[in-house]
Amino acid sequence: MSLQVQNLSEKLLAQKLGRTVKSFLDYLNIEAGLGENTILGYGRDLMDFSDFCLSKTVETPKAITGPLLFEYLKVLSKKGKAEASINRSVVAIKMFLRFCRMLGHIEDDLTVFLESPKLWQRLPIVCNKDQVAKLLDSPDEKEPFYLRDRALLELLYATGARASEAAGLHLGDVNLKIGYVRCMGKGKKERIIPLNKTASGVIEQYISQCRPTLSKPFSGDWLLLSRTGRPLSRIEIWRIVKKYARYSGLSRQMTAHTLRHCFATHLLSGGADLRSVQEMLGHVDIATTQIYTHVDQERLRTMHKKFHPRP
Repeated sequence: MSLQVQNLSEKLLAQKLGRTVKSFLDYLNIEAGLGENTILGYGRDLMDFSDFCLSKTVETPKAITGPLLFEYLKVLSKKGKAEASINRSVVAIKMFLRFCRMLGHIEDDLTVFLESPKLWQRLPIVCNKDQVAKLLDSPDEKEPFYLRDRALLELLYATGARASEAAGLHLGDVNLKIGYVRCMGKGKKERIIPLNKTASGVIEQYISQCRPTLSKPFSGDWLLLSRTGRPLSRIEIWRIVKKYARYSGLSRQMTAHTLRHCFATHLLSGGADLRSVQEMLGHVDIATTQIYTHVDQERLRTMHKKFHPRP
């Protein structure tokens, strides 16, 4: 259990309603198998909801009412929260209420009182292939962890892995001879992603030349290590990518997740089929993957010119 989860749990246990929320989060972790970052997000949203309930002297799930839920949605809106943030809060509360109903804490289906705001579909920011190549070449040999940083950047672009997924990789998850990475995604779902020769070569260099200098007795078999010998965290990976984004003049556009967007878009523009990209990204719904077909305008023009009956 991370320190963030532990701190959140302690705060929840200090409240009467919070104890039920803590039970719900344990259920998501143990029974539903959701990832730590998802649980943290839901936990924070439900912590805010629990604080609001207590301010209205509501201390048990049974005391939650439709008007109370309406009022809370108004509070979220007045705070100026983004639609995506409000939507996540609504989802968290709905799941919590269903959990409470399943355990008999409440009788009525209160989720009918909650409606998520309609979200505009925002296209992801994607850098072109030359910009990505510039980023991948930006680590300098004078950098103290040059090989590790190069291996990280190549890995993210070669696999489309999320920062949290890259942080969770072990040595045994990477097969450099065959060329694949075994990745544990959201909901603890495992997927296999091919690894190109360029990325394999850089990762092999890092493992043989750099990782031994970082490794400590407590390092275990984590693939990516920090200067202290501990596994790189998701936040540290984001910082490393942003650092080299600044070096390459892409500070505004490029993040660790942008490399995931680039991975998907560049595969599709190269002719990869949507189902294969969906599998490599670990998307449950292909509609999530389809958004990348709208990003590559050149591909859309080519398809239109090829298949439209009028010249």
